[in-house]
Amino acid sequence: MLLAALVFLVTVGVILVVYVTIARQPAAEAQQRVERRLHDISVPADANNSVVERGTRGLLPGIEHRFANTAAGAWVARLIEQSGVRTTPGTIVVVSLLGAAIAGFMLGMLVAFPVARVVGVVAGLAMPFLYLMRCRAVRLRKFEEQFPEALDLLSRAIRAGHAFQTGMGMVADELPSPVGPEFKKTFERQNFGLALRDALDELSDRVPLMDVRFFVTAVTIQRETGGNLSEILDNLARVVRERFKLLRQVRVHTAHGRFTGYVLLALPAGLGVVLWRMNPDMMEPLFVTAMGQMLLMAAMVLQTIGFIWIRQVIKIEV
Repeated sequence: MLLAALVFLVTVGVILVVYVTIARQPAAEAQQRVERRLHDISVPADANNSVVERGTRGLLPGIEHRFANTAAGAWVARLIEQSGVRTTPGTIVVVSLLGAAIAGFMLGMLVAFPVARVVGVVAGLAMPFLYLMRCRAVRLRKFEEQFPEALDLLSRAIRAGHAFQTGMGMVADELPSPVGPEFKKTFERQNFGLALRDALDELSDRVPLMDVRFFVTAVTIQRETGGNLSEILDNLARVVRERFKLLRQVRVHTAHGRFTGYVLLALPAGLGVVLWRMNPDMMEPLFVTAMGQMLLMAAMVLQTIGFIWIRQVIKIEV
């Protein structure tokens, strides 16, 4: 009963913390935007080479301030910016620590093997960062698919007589997320006084894709040496589309390998469930004894390594 009450209190506390965090997030973001605007107005233009300052205040200002001045804080902030998730580095750190504590406690209570607590703590610490990496991968893939359309729109705007900066503003207004907001950030930075080359370099940093680097390099070289920029953008858009066509063909040819990885990952768990339903007494030592729990953990680790290995084998860069 004491263990059940403790688990109940921990679960209720986590739910309350998550609810308060979500409820306070919009107000904190609005306050952060106001403070950033006031800071941009009050700081002289030559105080920094960037016209935009990243705020360090969030739901937990103390943690935000201390964590933002570290290399890990800068990496987490860049990861959040690339993923498009509306949160702050301090919030990610707090959620990661809470997840590590809860996962370590729960797994330690359920599994008698001592290493289980360590596995739970590591999994709890990694889950928020894995979620951000997943969101970043999805967002970058979506950006990459929309990028040729942005290049076509920019090329047509230049061919119609508009300036390159005006074309970026049109791309920012016409295209959806994530291409539109990223071009809007670049347009606003150069519109507020930042050099166009620096604004484009920031775009390539926020969107670490080879196509974006090609775009930034082409625009920079054209502005220094001259040339037909609209034709360059058309060629780049065509190359990107052809690469996507080849990538889809590769995915068709590697579909068998991906399906094999999914089957091999699900087969042991499915077979274990079937055997447990057929003969529970035979499967019970696997869950209640220390040796059985150790074998289960080893099996999960090996299954994960094998799945990642298969994914790397069939992963072909195009």
